[in-house]
Amino acid sequence: MTSRYSAWRKSTRSDDGNCVEVASADDGTVGVRDSKDVIGPMLEFRPATWSAFTGAIRAGKFSR
Repeated sequence: MTSRYSAWRKSTRSDDGNCVEVASADDGTVGVRDSKDVIGPMLEFRPATWSAFTGAIRAGKFSR
């Protein structure tokens, strides 16, 4: 099985164990997976949805 995602990356703030990785497909779709289980399940987000989510994070909408 060939993945449509390449260049998976994780945050420079992540530690050695509890991380997610993200990658973009040619159509702009964003894939999100667990860095410890790279062949396991993956979530996919449309570009607008991912932008809204990351924008809300930057705006502090999910702060405790």
